[in-house]
Amino acid sequence: MKSSSSVGSSSVGSRSAGSNPAGNGVSGLFRSRVRLRHLQCFVTVAQTGHLGRAGDQLGLTQPAVSKTLTELEAMTGTRLLARHRAGTSLTAEGMRLLRHALRVLEGLDAAADSLDERGARPAECVRVGALPSIVPALLLDVVNRYRQRHPDVTLTVSTGMNRLLIDRLKADVFDLVLGRMDDPAAMEGLWFESLGPEPLLFAVGAGHPLARSSATLADVLRWPLVVPAHGSIPRHSLESLLARHGLALPNGCLETADAYLGNLVTRTTDSVWAAPTSAIKRLAAEGELAVLPISTQGTEEPIGLLRRADRALHPSAEAYAREVRTIAAAAHAT
Repeated sequence: MKSSSSVGSSSVGSRSAGSNPAGNGVSGLFRSRVRLRHLQCFVTVAQTGHLGRAGDQLGLTQPAVSKTLTELEAMTGTRLLARHRAGTSLTAEGMRLLRHALRVLEGLDAAADSLDERGARPAECVRVGALPSIVPALLLDVVNRYRQRHPDVTLTVSTGMNRLLIDRLKADVFDLVLGRMDDPAAMEGLWFESLGPEPLLFAVGAGHPLARSSATLADVLRWPLVVPAHGSIPRHSLESLLARHGLALPNGCLETADAYLGNLVTRTTDSVWAAPTSAIKRLAAEGELAVLPISTQGTEEPIGLLRRADRALHPSAEAYAREVRTIAAAAHAT
């Protein structure tokens, strides 16, 4: 997003001539005192998830960022951000304000662009967030196909846990996210388009003893395990699967959402890897891993495209979404 600091002292709460006064209470206080610098600061913190990083982008010290946010919270009469040692996260009220603050700043950018006499065409860029487990199969195929068909479009891709991706999508860090459904509060303001189910698989290195046997879930638990990260949807599915068979994860598991690490550990040790289908199937097809013939019925969780409900995708992002749909449909047809 372009910087709006040049007009940071302007009020965004004034009304046109002849309108009613701003009114009393919190809404009146907000309208009369909020400035663009408050919204710019708030949006930047939401996008970076950290006061210090936001300050670096804005050219402000961390105390100055904190003071600006405190002023904004005083105007709104509510807590907008939860501050943690590792960074910040938006409250439900903060999420609601973020949608409107983004519209204000986007409108300002559009107004500035309309006055640009040069009329320069901005470089096209598609910003994508994705779950790490999707990278080895679906995302790799989509990225390669898209770059072949749209060589002049810059494509930026970041991976992360599902809730982080959702928060960054809401904060306009991404145009699209390849992720999963979350709870209703987290999904507020988003559209989810299912691309099909992603069951868990159990895989081992090609030379592993279990690859030559009719392994059971109980057999798997006797070996070192690589499992989905704690708190993730695949982890919940794995624990539920084991519980249905009267089993539980042992101590000493390697917990990770990183498909690359899971792949390396499984290929170089005697570990068993439990992961979503996309993380495993390409390596299995290439003979690097062997999928164990263990039923994982009930672990199917849909992956899909997430985007903000309050805006249409620009043409380059829509073209990317079409590639995702095409490749996902072909993958589920095989």
